[in-house]
Amino acid sequence: MTKSVLIELLAEKANIPKVESEKIVNSFFDAMVDALKRGESIEIRGFGSFRIRNYKPYTGRNPKTNQSVAVPAKRLPFFRVGKELKEFINKDMPSSKPLPTK
Repeated sequence: MTKSVLIELLAEKANIPKVESEKIVNSFFDAMVDALKRGESIEIRGFGSFRIRNYKPYTGRNPKTNQSVAVPAKRLPFFRVGKELKEFINKDMPSSKPLPTK
């Protein structure tokens, strides 16, 4: 699903104009990005949580030239799926059969 599809679905379900739907979706994402920039975590019960992971600098290697490359420290968003979403996604999956024992 793309952002534009999400905007269209929200407009249809809430029976509002697409312009309003776009403002709502953009506001939602902007609020999430701002919270992550401040180092806050975001928890949406039943869906999952977002947080920032800090990575230390390290020395990598360029696979084409085989030269060492200094990779700077960075902060990246990390998503962890919620238990309810995980169960919902997997509820119609056939259960795995145990491996036969000798």
